[in-house]
Amino acid sequence: MSIHPRRLLALPAALMITTALLAQPAERPKAEAMVKEGIAFLKANGKEAFLAEVHKPQGRFHVKQGGTLYLFVYDLKGVVLAHGARANLLGVNRWNVKDPDGVYNIQEIIKTGQKKGGGWADMKVENPATGKVENKTSFCLAEGGLVVGCGIYK
Repeated sequence: MSIHPRRLLALPAALMITTALLAQPAERPKAEAMVKEGIAFLKANGKEAFLAEVHKPQGRFHVKQGGTLYLFVYDLKGVVLAHGARANLLGVNRWNVKDPDGVYNIQEIIKTGQKKGGGWADMKVENPATGKVENKTSFCLAEGGLVVGCGIYK
């Protein structure tokens, strides 16, 4: 029995896709835990210390080398107060940012975060790792006039 060379080439791609799909659900509890850890840090240390910790490159809520999880923080009007991966967004009002389907991403994040216990907000955004528009979900939770979130690609 011989295997056609095209099938051999398809096998690694199928394994990579399967591995990525299996890994994604495992990231959901990590993202939610990071948001809750951030809220605990906020309550224990205050707003300014929390925002600094999210924003500084070596902070515990900033994206790590080879990692994908980080916190982002908005005020209730959509202004970026801290971002654990994109320092260039600090101070930018993103209230009217829409995804390709017309979903107002930041408004959805803020609305979802203000629900009791927070929740998951879905959107489509460009994945910086692939350069492609992909589905993303972010766990969001509001506290003290801030909305804290952490997202993962689906």
